[in-house]
Amino acid sequence: MTNFTGLRRFGAGLIVASSLVIAGHSALAQELSEEHIAAARAAISSLKSTDQFDAVIPTAAEQLKTELIRSNADLQEVISTTIDEEALKIVPRRSDLEKEAAQIYAKAFTKEELEAIAGFYSSGPGKKLIDNGPLVTRELIKSAEIWSSGIARDLAQNVNKALQEKIGQRPKVTDEKP
Repeated sequence: MTNFTGLRRFGAGLIVASSLVIAGHSALAQELSEEHIAAARAAISSLKSTDQFDAVIPTAAEQLKTELIRSNADLQEVISTTIDEEALKIVPRRSDLEKEAAQIYAKAFTKEELEAIAGFYSSGPGKKLIDNGPLVTRELIKSAEIWSSGIARDLAQNVNKALQEKIGQRPKVTDEKP
């Protein structure tokens, strides 16, 4: 359940952040100060994106366990133990992902914009958007697909009717040869 919640929050953050990239376009060329990077980290934290970052290593470890145990079932215990030991050694590298994310956000948004983003996502409506955004997005996509199918069907029917009125019934081609 935690991974699913993290995915929802991460997805909501990505959706909103990607829609705001255009507004922060002017920030791309500026020098990134430590305060700017700190504001980016705060924005990322408020988006709960780091919840998803936490799942990267355990997910990779579980996938590797499954793959190796599938082909070496007799070594299940040693594989599991070894992967767990090696995964723990990699945990310090998780901060690299957070640093990279902060750089990306800092390049896309000004320090002031990042502070506003962090403020919004720390507020009640921002938290609600994080929690409900992915569900709303799925529903919107589903609704748009249904609407689009209906429009395409109606357009085809209307064009067919209009063409019949303009040019009449066309004779059907038969496969018979003279």
